[in-house]
Formats: sequence, C-alpha cells, structure tokens
Amino acid sequence: MRRNRRAGVEDRWYKRTRNADGTPVPTNECGRGMRWRARFVDSDGRQHSRCFTLKRDAQEWLDNEITPALAGGTYVPPEAGQVSVAAVYESWSAAQGHISVKTATTRRNTWKRRVQPQWGHVPVANVKTSAVKAWVAKMVADGAGTPTIENAFGVLRQVMGAALEDKRIVRNPCDGVKLPKRRHADRGYLSHAQVLALADAVDRNAEAVRFLAYTGLRWGEMAALRVGDFDMLRRRVNVSRSVTESGGLVWSTPKTWERRSVPFPAAITGELSALMVGKSREDLVFTDTRGGVLRSSNWRARVFDPAVAKCRESDAAFPTITPHDLRHTAVSLAVSAGANVKAVQRMLGHARASMTLDTYADLFDADLDSVAVNLDAAISQAVSAVGAALGGSPAPPLHPASD
Repeated sequence: MRRNRRAGVEDRWYKRTRNADGTPVPTNECGRGMRWRARFVDSDGRQHSRCFTLKRDAQEWLDNEITPALAGGTYVPPEAGQVSVAAVYESWSAAQGHISVKTATTRRNTWKRRVQPQWGHVPVANVKTSAVKAWVAKMVADGAGTPTIENAFGVLRQVMGAALEDKRIVRNPCDGVKLPKRRHADRGYLSHAQVLALADAVDRNAEAVRFLAYTGLRWGEMAALRVGDFDMLRRRVNVSRSVTESGGLVWSTPKTWERRSVPFPAAITGELSALMVGKSREDLVFTDTRGGVLRSSNWRARVFDPAVAKCRESDAAFPTITPHDLRHTAVSLAVSAGANVKAVQRMLGHARASMTLDTYADLFDADLDSVAVNLDAAISQAVSAVGAALGGSPAPPLHPASD
C-alpha cells in the first residue's frame, strides 16, 4: 500500500467528506486519542507525525518548530538521538588518527575512568546541560584535580560535538558549562648559579641539565636529537621529532608539528661536541648508560630528584623542580637576557605568541619596569637636547605649573 506523504494538519476523528445531512463522517479512530495529527516529510523523504488535542497547537508546532528547522537544516529526527554516548564515542575515537599516541592513550583512559561510567549508556538526546554541570560539580566535590576535570569534560564535549555533526542532537549540551579555574603553582625558576649547581649535583648527564636550562626544549625533543640535528658553527639545533613514553617509546613530530631552529650558548658547545665524538649523523646525542634513549621516568627518579634534594640542603632558596621545569628556567633566563615575546615563542615552539604571554605573563610583566626606566632616560635626553638647542637655557618643563 502506498504511504501517505502529505504534510500538514489532519483530523483523525472525522473524514473530509460529509453525510447527506451534512454531518461529518467519523473515522475508525473517532474518539480515540488526540484528535489532530500534524505531519511532515523530512529531507530524507521520511514521514513523521505528532498528535495534539487542539488544531491550533498542531499548526503552531509545524510553523514554529518543524518548518524553520527543516529550512535551516537543523531538524533532528527523534530516533536519531537514541544512540548511546558510548556508540558515538566508538565512531568518534576511531576517526582520531591525526592525534599522537600519547594523546590517544590519555583520552582512552579518561573515557574508561571518568566518562563512560556516567554517560556511556545514556542516549545522546538525553544528555542535558544541567546534568553535565552536576557531573562536573561532583568531580570537584570528590577532589578531582582541575586537569582531570578538563580532560574528562573535553572528551564528553568532543563526543557530543560529533553527535551534533551527525545531526543526532540539536545543540551540544556541554556548551555553557563552566569548569573550575586552574590554580597555577609557583614556578621554580633557577638562576645561572643554580643551574650550574644542579648540573654539578647530578651523577650523570649533566650536559642534559645545562642544555634544557639554556634552550627550553621539551624532554622528548631533547632525547630524540641526533648528531645531524646540530649546526655547531651557527650554534643552532634543529628540532624535527620527539620521543615519548607511552607503553613503550613512541616517535613523532614535535608538539606543534613544525620544525624549528633553536640557538644554544657557546658556553655549552664544548660538552655537546664531546657527546658526539665517534658517532654518526643518525646517532642520538643524549643517551642512557647503555647508549639507548634517555628516558625521563628513569632518569628523574634515579638522578634528577636526588640532585635537587642535595641542592636544597645547601641552598634554602633552591626550588623543588622537575626536569620539565628547566624549560621554564630557559624562558626566565632568556627574558632576563633581553629576549622578546616572539623570540621566546620561536624558541619554545609555541603556536602563537599569545600562548607564550599567557603562560609566562609573570616574566614579561617585569618588562614594564624597564620600559618606565627607559622612558625616563629618553625623556631626560630629549630635555637636555632641547636645552642645548636653546643656547644652554633650561628647557621648559613638560607640565608647566598652573598660576
């Protein structure tokens, strides 16, 4: 039987034809259920309907909700939203081939521990903003750290974004949900003297301490450097790959997926050259005792942390730091040497200068003091020049006193 694909409002109780006496002809459904049925056909040619008690309500539903949604391409069939969050996650995660293995592992673990237990079984259409807010609030109350909450919320937001793209929901329920603000811990910036003291305190790989503190490379970028990556005449190192530990060693491009050239001071040229003696261009420069990749996890626990503890015993001002904090030290020392934001951005491999400013606002705030000092010097010089031009007469004040 051919399906009726008419759109509009129809009377379920009475036919359009009338009896000889003018009375309406009842249908088989007369008196059962709501009288008025609103029907429409979606963009895929499928017919949908909904029943109402009043005709005007049925017409308003079509005019105010369905017709604009169909015209704007935002209509979502009710059955489309009955797919579970877990089902959307599976299809979404399978399409994330562009992310690094480390990021994929973090997202997978976050899904299993934080997101799936709460949302996996829920149909995407039933995920409400108020429920997402309550979920975030519960994680805060349970003592979860802000980075953990950000990761969990980020996974859910992206999964629901995929559902929105597939037209399973009208809007992303994660929009408008506020997360707790991060409390940035005070960074431990080392002075030049403290860098040297730390390098002297480690049992091995002192070159790695000085190199990280004066270049700002990430650990994985340093560990992946080969002899051929160094230009010793120009004192530059070309960063084109990285190695991380994620269930094994994973080789990839740097975090921003772009090569960059980073300078290093002449003071460490000699020890870098010594590390390359007898090696080919493809050999690693920084290695463990067996000549393999220098792993942060092993080296920190066995070498770095004991050295930091030793330095703190002899220097009360020595901060508690991690190997990654040497990257912050590199920024601090570069800024104190006069490096501007763009130079630091290129050194660190940040995608944007605004990222550098946001991360190290405390360091660049110090530039304001030097700006004021330099302005004072320039003003004084200009005043002296004007006075000399007037034949030695005092220059007029910048702000004459009022009468």
